[in-house]
Amino acid sequence: MIKWAGWIITLGGIAHSIGALTVEKAARHADTWFSGGLWNEDLADMSPAGSAYFLSLDSFGVPLILVGLTVLWLERRGITPPAFIGWTLGVWTLLDAVVLPFTPWPVFAVACALLVIGARRANSAARAGLPQA
Repeated sequence: MIKWAGWIITLGGIAHSIGALTVEKAARHADTWFSGGLWNEDLADMSPAGSAYFLSLDSFGVPLILVGLTVLWLERRGITPPAFIGWTLGVWTLLDAVVLPFTPWPVFAVACALLVIGARRANSAARAGLPQA
């Protein structure tokens, strides 16, 4: 369960980042990003380049990749990731579902559930002295 959760989270972050840069064409603003064009950006009135930056490179995609890879790294070493990771991502996912209902939030909800259930099972097995699966 934990491995599946880690892969779903990682692949979701990768898909978001790559999709924003390619499908949403955010990368076409890279010249503005790397030339200092956003240094005086008004966050209350973003330019198209500023919006594209926050949709792609400065979005939740990169942190999700990091969280997913950390979950996989822990799982490979037989370390149970803390359930608070799943709970926190779950709350974030529910907020996303309310604000933007037509996003892939159900996929992340599954990953969060797998992570929380996997962590609980592993902790229960450890308390009972059973080998972890």
